[in-house]
Amino acid sequence: MKILIIVENLPVPFDRRVWQEANALKDNGHTVSIICPIMKGYNKKKEIINDIHIFRHPLPVEGSGAFGYLIEYSTALFHQFTLSLKILIQRGFDVIHACNPPDNIFLIGGFFKIFYGKKFLFDHHDINPELYIAKFGKKDLFYRIMLLWEKLTFLTADVSIATNESYKKIAIERGGMKPEKVHIVRSGPDLSRTKRVSADDNWKQGKTYLVGYVGVMGAQEGLDYLLNGIAFLVHKLKRQDIHFALVGDGTELSQLKSMTASLDITDFVTFPGRVSDQVLMEILSTADACVNPDAVNEMNNKSTMNKIMEYMALGKPIVQFEMTEGRFSAQKASLYAEPNNPQSLMEKIIEVIDNPERADEMGRFGRKRVVSQLQWEHEVPKLLNAYKSLECL
Repeated sequence: MKILIIVENLPVPFDRRVWQEANALKDNGHTVSIICPIMKGYNKKKEIINDIHIFRHPLPVEGSGAFGYLIEYSTALFHQFTLSLKILIQRGFDVIHACNPPDNIFLIGGFFKIFYGKKFLFDHHDINPELYIAKFGKKDLFYRIMLLWEKLTFLTADVSIATNESYKKIAIERGGMKPEKVHIVRSGPDLSRTKRVSADDNWKQGKTYLVGYVGVMGAQEGLDYLLNGIAFLVHKLKRQDIHFALVGDGTELSQLKSMTASLDITDFVTFPGRVSDQVLMEILSTADACVNPDAVNEMNNKSTMNKIMEYMALGKPIVQFEMTEGRFSAQKASLYAEPNNPQSLMEKIIEVIDNPERADEMGRFGRKRVVSQLQWEHEVPKLLNAYKSLECL
């Protein structure tokens, strides 16, 4: 089949899940084109990597409020539609594979489904109504729009892909999809990319221990809990032997840096920004433990976080807040702090740091679980099965 993947929130190949899916489909005989945004480090409008044709479009500055997101999403939708017409003429496609957020790509999928007979597959990466509440804390008109977009996306989809059981339940109960049309394809790490390298103690900034974090610097990521916890660790518990490397970029990065200064913990926190895979693996390989401070809310409770899988793939002990899908993924590879309690988060980090034998046991458990059950090669047949079901429609 000829497949057109559309993703709005991250560029490819930076978006690990989308890039793994694209390569799996290409390696199994499909022709793949991708539409994604131009972002820092991914500035070429057209690029061919591994026989996958990538078409990138500009975006305005990332939205930081409801109207900002509306402008961003509208601009993206315009570029996606014009590029999809171009790709239809130049390369052709049988299927539109839409990756959210946002949930408005059904407009393009619906157009090509009605007028050209194309199939529409929805790849459910985020539960947008819950994401909206996590960002803005209210159920207003825009929240109701998110619910409507989600419903219309599932109604348009011939097949949908869910990242876990919680998302599958939403597709069936809230989206009205038949269970047999919802396929679970987890975001397992590719062990050829996610692997330990030589540690570099320079990342410890002269401290004895390093705690690593990788993720988006956004409002729903719980990084305010983490920074407040570090302040408690340093000023109240007088533990000044632990450094934190927080890798990633996002709309809240400058605010988080200001918060770090105001809490007087600048000497204990490094923000490397968005880094290459090589540097990321170096930082996480150096870390004695890894942390996931995602705030406990409806979205995060039901979502599978890529960072957890990467920590486990590297054999690192994890500390996170108690949540349904977080516990399912990590199991005994993690300690679980009281929900949204920064002090509890730090106490669990100390428990890991001060017990190296237990930390090693946790790391080995996580690594074994990824290798035997959760790595990407176990998910490829599930992705291909979703496409086989699409071909039969």
